[in-house]
Amino acid sequence: MMAQSKDWWKHAVVYQVYPRSYQDSNGDGIGDLPGLTQRLPYIKKLGADVIWLNPIYKSPDKDNGYDIADYKSIQPAYGTMADFDELLATAHKLGLKILMDLVVNHTSDQNEWFKESRKSRDNKYSDYYVWRDPVDGHEPNNWGSYFNGPAWTYDENRKQYYLHLFAPGQPDLNWENPEVRETVFDVMRFWLDKGVNGFRMDVINLISKPEGLPDAPNPEHAKYANVEPFVSDGYRLNEFLQEMNRKVLSKYDDIMTVGEMPGSTPQDATEYTGFDTNELNMIFQFQHVSLAGNPDKRLGKWNDQPIPLSDLKNALSRWEVALNGKGWNSLYWNNHDQPRAVSRFATDDPKYRVLAAKMLGTTLHMMQGTPYVYEGEELGMTNVHYQKLSQYEDLESINAYHEYVDQEKLLPGDTMLKYLSNMSRDNARTPMQWDESANAGFSTATPWFDLNPNYPEINAKDALADQHSVFYYYQKLIALRHKSDLIVYGDYEEVAADDKDVFSYKRHYNGQTLLVMSNFSNHEVNRDYGQTKADHLVIGNYNDDEGETLRPYESKVYVM
Repeated sequence: MMAQSKDWWKHAVVYQVYPRSYQDSNGDGIGDLPGLTQRLPYIKKLGADVIWLNPIYKSPDKDNGYDIADYKSIQPAYGTMADFDELLATAHKLGLKILMDLVVNHTSDQNEWFKESRKSRDNKYSDYYVWRDPVDGHEPNNWGSYFNGPAWTYDENRKQYYLHLFAPGQPDLNWENPEVRETVFDVMRFWLDKGVNGFRMDVINLISKPEGLPDAPNPEHAKYANVEPFVSDGYRLNEFLQEMNRKVLSKYDDIMTVGEMPGSTPQDATEYTGFDTNELNMIFQFQHVSLAGNPDKRLGKWNDQPIPLSDLKNALSRWEVALNGKGWNSLYWNNHDQPRAVSRFATDDPKYRVLAAKMLGTTLHMMQGTPYVYEGEELGMTNVHYQKLSQYEDLESINAYHEYVDQEKLLPGDTMLKYLSNMSRDNARTPMQWDESANAGFSTATPWFDLNPNYPEINAKDALADQHSVFYYYQKLIALRHKSDLIVYGDYEEVAADDKDVFSYKRHYNGQTLLVMSNFSNHEVNRDYGQTKADHLVIGNYNDDEGETLRPYESKVYVM
């Protein structure tokens, strides 16, 4: 094992902001940059160190900003470049860093690069995207889009198909072209020169496509193949990331990088985040949110059945063990692409919601890695549980409904709506719940997206007035990480992996041991995993400690 350097981002906690849903400042119902600037003291009070911004670039918004038309312009609904400069300066004055969302696997079809590319086969931008001739009058291969349907769209002008692993309005860039890579690096320098502190890189492990673009394995003989395991972690990915590091990232001091990498394994991550590989600081893996690492169960939790705790523990523990001393983990329960954590992994029953939210926070923040808090997670915000398709805005959810219900006739509509109610990305995208006033204090106008109707009971104003709220508990968790090398660097050891109710683990560092115990069930259990011999309780989500007894959704942390 290599010795770990004490980089600032290992002690840091990241707070993710979905700008469209955070705070509206001008009464148009859409969150914006000035609104976020107003709320920076709130994030500072929580104790976070870094703010990750979802895309704020100019975009036609076919996929909520992940289809970028101009990488060097601000989406007008969010404000101006002067507004961004003010946000950045204010954040830095408060000691907060800003992480931009770098979306460079694909662009918008309204990007000037693509507009030029589709004009002809012989202009400067013709090879900026992945174009292929038809094969026997149809798509070049059997690849299916992440957003359902084929991953290819035919262009009448070029008489060719272009590749889009996501929506047709999101054509994939051709990273095999060195001019594309230099153009991306120029975009990165533009933002780093402004003073941003790093990047979260959207689906960055998809940029290197399989050589020759062959058909993907398709054992189910579906019309279009699931390409995730086939297109992830391509043969030139390490090369591309090392070039990015060499030409851009290494030229700037103290920046932070995290790559979103669906399908990546712990072994892959030791390459991308290895302390001597000169690629990225950490990655987002999906094995605990793809229904505990089983891609075939991505549509799971049909009938409010929780993920088996054994699957969840295994998915998280294998990453902790594999990267220890070799690379670095990111830690998260939810984000803009995942349903609300307390609803998904515990319960949003009002009787236990606060305890459950604190339990989840404890379980995650005591692990080795950099924790990410998604807006509203610190309040214990819940899924919205929409009941009608017309209430959804997310392209992935709507497309999935039409494919599974209307086209393939695989599921009845009410079953699919039940799935979306539990698992749709829209659960995370409802506006931030600031107070009990009209529109939850998010806007003076009708919000761009329906509020969760429970905002009068769950909001920041009430949380800040209650010293026992989820907010102040998260504040304590973050403060503990800031001052404890044991929490940041300690080796990880899972305890009682076969326990169906309790997730327990130890952390070891310089002769000290931390014991973490979390009851994921709604009933009382009795366990002694060493807590009776502990020196003292560091933090717990109940007001007292009953030793071997773990009450519903109780979480306790001891120093041994």
